Amino acid sequence: MYTLLLKKRITSYDVTIFQTPKFGEKKGYQDVYRFVMEGNNHKDALHKVFQTFNVTDRMPNDYHARYLSTGDIVLIDEGKKGQFYYKLNPQGWNKINRIHVR
Repeated sequence: MYTLLLKKRITSYDVTIFQTPKFGEKKGYQDVYRFVMEGNNHKDALHKVFQTFNVTDRMPNDYHARYLSTGDIVLIDEGKKGQFYYKLNPQGWNKINRIHVR
């Protein structure tokens, strides 16, 4: 009997973090950091983004914004495949429309 091993496909995602000038504000989102994150899918990439930007030792040296928190928005840009916005809520990441980023 043969066992087929499937290798998970890792994708590089163009990611942008959006935050408001002050925590808790509902308007005035600005892009604060853009980078590339690898992941198996959007959910995996968002999990890695959260882990990276909530532990001081993992944050890139050129990142000068606050920790990722409720209300922050992450854009995953896949070029011709589309742009996907996710907002961090207490329950986790929720997909949102672009219109929420102002």
